[in-house]
Amino acid sequence: MTKPCIICVAITGSVPTKADNPAVPVTISEQVESTQAAFEAGATIAHCHVRNDDETPTSDPDKFAALKEGLEKHCPGMIVQLSTGGRSGAGQARGGMLPLRPDMASLSVGSNNFPSRVYENPPDLVDWLAAEMITHDVKPEIEAFDLSHILKAAEMHKKGQIKDTPYIQFVMGVKNAMPADREVFDFYLKTVKRLFGEDVAWCAAGIGANQSVLNDWAISNGGHARTGLEDNVRLDRNTLAPSNAALVKRTAEICEKYERPVATWQEARKLLGLRTAA
Repeated sequence: MTKPCIICVAITGSVPTKADNPAVPVTISEQVESTQAAFEAGATIAHCHVRNDDETPTSDPDKFAALKEGLEKHCPGMIVQLSTGGRSGAGQARGGMLPLRPDMASLSVGSNNFPSRVYENPPDLVDWLAAEMITHDVKPEIEAFDLSHILKAAEMHKKGQIKDTPYIQFVMGVKNAMPADREVFDFYLKTVKRLFGEDVAWCAAGIGANQSVLNDWAISNGGHARTGLEDNVRLDRNTLAPSNAALVKRTAEICEKYERPVATWQEARKLLGLRTAA
């Protein structure tokens, strides 16, 4: 298989702290430095959250603007994907960074359970976030925690609420949500191809120890892969990951195993139909 594989690095997220792993980047400068190393290791999408000084998550547009500026300066061509996730804010504050016109943004189109809370994505908020992404020419990455989210994305695409073909990411291994189940994964993939065509670009993310498992499943089936300290702070049960770059390198080794080249940022932009980097 010679299809290039896009590696997305989820650099910090909203949950892991330096108490979990000192390598978790929190400040803007730490995130830029960590992402630059991951970019040099082969990652071409940076999935971004921002934090307050006390490590708590926020949706502060000014912090997102500073991070975006730093990434564009130090990682030229890299795809910047900002998170509209619900741990960082509530209501329309979750989309306050969309006017910054990042290349991409995450979009969860339905609710589901998280380890200790309900991840609420009510229809009116989903519709508003999707409309804002069209207004500001931001490609959504659909974070599918459940089969219904894939079907909802297809419905929104048919109605014109999602421009172009959706980029869907299967998320597996979140406690109380969908576990890393191979039969379910295979059905997700079959469903995405039925709805959007055999050549559709798609991705998978595994949480915790499931990260390398989902990387393997996705890469071996022609999909793209997500890695990074947001989802997993360890290399194995006994070893903390020393950096985001180390997790990217491990994902690149899986690409090599299946004889898939790691996509350059130019190839990644073309595969996802994104505008040319500024």
